[in-house]
Amino acid sequence: MIKGLTITPPVLGRISIGRVIVKDGKRLPAKDDQFTITSQVQNKDGWVNHPLDAKLRKGKTDKLRHIPVRMLFNDPELNLRAEYTLFDRQTGRPLCVGDGEQCQRRTNNGVEQLPCPSPDRCPLAKGGACKPYGRLYVNLSEDDELGTFIFRTTGFNSIRTLAARLSYFAAVSGDKLSCLPLQLTLRGKSTTQSYRTPIYYVDLTLRDGVTLKEAVQHASAIDKELKEHGFDQAALEAVAKQGYINSAFGLDSEDGFDVAEEFYSVETGNQSDDQEANIQKRLPPHEISSIEQGLRQSVTAVS
Repeated sequence: MIKGLTITPPVLGRISIGRVIVKDGKRLPAKDDQFTITSQVQNKDGWVNHPLDAKLRKGKTDKLRHIPVRMLFNDPELNLRAEYTLFDRQTGRPLCVGDGEQCQRRTNNGVEQLPCPSPDRCPLAKGGACKPYGRLYVNLSEDDELGTFIFRTTGFNSIRTLAARLSYFAAVSGDKLSCLPLQLTLRGKSTTQSYRTPIYYVDLTLRDGVTLKEAVQHASAIDKELKEHGFDQAALEAVAKQGYINSAFGLDSEDGFDVAEEFYSVETGNQSDDQEANIQKRLPPHEISSIEQGLRQSVTAVS
């Protein structure tokens, strides 16, 4: 296998609660209060909706705020990947990825492992340049049981809630997370930090009308049936884990420019995913550019 190539679950489309709009000739992130399921194709108006988006909306008069999903893995950390990430906004290339204790950073000496003080104490993170970056992989279609749709987020509310739910559901089901009938649920709340305006984040719940007892019984039955047919879930998870760690950064930078444009915008400084309030004092754009220029020079030196 090619070293440095991150092998992630096959992605068939995107799930988002934000979008990119064109304003005054600039592409900027915008908020939304519902889910949108898109393909991986873009046109001049943005991402093209996936046929599943229309299918899930059929017969509904309200907004799409619930999506039935299935987890691909029993291990919560294989379904949800999250790190602090510093992107070069011009190239979309990840420059530094950390977990609050250690980070992988591109320097003049190549990729080095260094202490990670977290964004609020890191000089490179000033102006919101570094944020938590989460990717949740979920299965939506029985037509491709190993294909996924990806939900990307830079919001603590979504990452924290999804991490907790995945861990809890894995525990109560006896590590049969991939067999549980789940759904993504869009929730809203107001806080003093959001100036009492609604903010939205993503939760993971049981599907409507299903009790926890029923869900666990269902998961046990599905798990038993799969084993009887020779399905090796443990082997699938071992291969997936190896694919993630094949890269020094542990994330796929192919879509880095789109991620940087949507979530790391210099012009707005706001998050378009779970729309948490922007409470950090922003540096002037010329100071942010100066920091990024220094980082790009380091990257150029090792490329």
